[in-house]
Amino acid sequence: MLSCIHQGPRLAARSVGGRKALGGAHFLARRLSTHDARYAPTSETVAEPSAPSFAWSPPPLTQAEDEFWRAIPLWSEVSSADFLSWRWSIGNVVETKRRLLNFLEAVVPAEVPRDNAFGGIQSRDEFMADVCRGIDKSAMSVRMMPYVLSRINWQDPANDPIFRQFLMLESVMIDDHPKLRLDPLDEQKDEPVPNLVHRYPDKALFLATSVCPTNCVFCTRSYGVGASTQLVTKKSFTLSRAKMEAVFKYIESQEGLHDIVVSGGDSYYLSPNILEWIGDRLIGMKNIERFRIASKGLAIAPSRFLDKADPWTDALVRVAEKARRAGKHMALHTHFNHPNEISWITERASLRLQQSGVMVRNQTVLLRGVNDNVDTMLSLIRKLAKMAIHPYYVYQCDMVPAVEHLRTPLQTILDIEAQLQGEIAGFDIPKFVVDLPGGGGKRPAYLHESYDRETGVSTFTQPALKGRSKEGRTYRYYDPVKPRQDSAV
Repeated sequence: MLSCIHQGPRLAARSVGGRKALGGAHFLARRLSTHDARYAPTSETVAEPSAPSFAWSPPPLTQAEDEFWRAIPLWSEVSSADFLSWRWSIGNVVETKRRLLNFLEAVVPAEVPRDNAFGGIQSRDEFMADVCRGIDKSAMSVRMMPYVLSRINWQDPANDPIFRQFLMLESVMIDDHPKLRLDPLDEQKDEPVPNLVHRYPDKALFLATSVCPTNCVFCTRSYGVGASTQLVTKKSFTLSRAKMEAVFKYIESQEGLHDIVVSGGDSYYLSPNILEWIGDRLIGMKNIERFRIASKGLAIAPSRFLDKADPWTDALVRVAEKARRAGKHMALHTHFNHPNEISWITERASLRLQQSGVMVRNQTVLLRGVNDNVDTMLSLIRKLAKMAIHPYYVYQCDMVPAVEHLRTPLQTILDIEAQLQGEIAGFDIPKFVVDLPGGGGKRPAYLHESYDRETGVSTFTQPALKGRSKEGRTYRYYDPVKPRQDSAV
């Protein structure tokens, strides 16, 4: 087995939580595993949970619906029934360095291409050592669902657009920009109570868990999501009953607050009864008109939506139905970055959500070597639209640690947006935005006040934000440090 190199200092997140990042989800599963009578929706808020309005069954397999996961030697004998099972999926998550290296040993050929920036061929051992060093320098711990692993081209992993999102190669990494910060959006400064970010006048972000099914290396909340790494000691979003009640109390106290995003982490890791309990509480608040459940699940573990033995999707559908009956709106916000993430399993899962009346919107992050060209972005948007998933946002990649090689200049997002005009229907063109460093919130990229392509500095204002020293403030986004041209070692 390869011996990995341990290196690099830790960045300490404020309110350090050590290695307790996974504790929040487990705590909720233990402490809030049922609809406690004290929290059950009252007759003045929401009706008791009801069964979905119809019994959904997936169509039978066709020739086109291939068992692509069997290309992974470890899963060559895994049946369709097992692969589509949520229980099997979570039982085969790869979430430690040792387990990842065992997996790579089994799937990577004896020789594979290097990153296109360098060219040439490398041995399996060279590639694995590169991955190992990348892990040691990453802000995110390893955690990958089987579905994601099965969508990677293991004949050329260094250049695969899915691999690049979830695993690091030390050879392609670039030193962080000097203006980078661990919490680039200043979310922790906009928390009136723990686990609730209230930045905009009419909407807020509820961080309900710190766990994700799969960890993206470019995660905005690398300061708190997932387990601690050699680079970052995480602030855990550990929740208790008291913390959740404090969040709900604050939301109800704000008459101008009408929209809540339930995220984390990933809402996929909220137990079904907790997901429904949160939905019931929000529906029952007079000031809340709409809310979104944020989950990358549809992109990285879509089979869960098809698993009749798992109650999470039924809970989501019930919340959507109860919101409609109450005259309110609930949507599922998901996160696809590349068309290769989409399979027949994704199409089936999306169809179930569409037929169940669940609105789905997508948020994409613009990433170098993944989707930073018009053809890829156009293909992704068309595939999403075909599945009735609304292409909502394309984000400029945030200035988070250890992903300088994935960030693109502002000019890239401006060019892609301009070239998409006329290629597809206007209602399918997403908004291309920059989430402004320093807590400025989202702003359309084309609304920059200035942009110097030589220095890479763009400036923005945010008229919607008032108070907390934000009124009239100028926010700056910085293009990435230019990639180094030296050859990989």
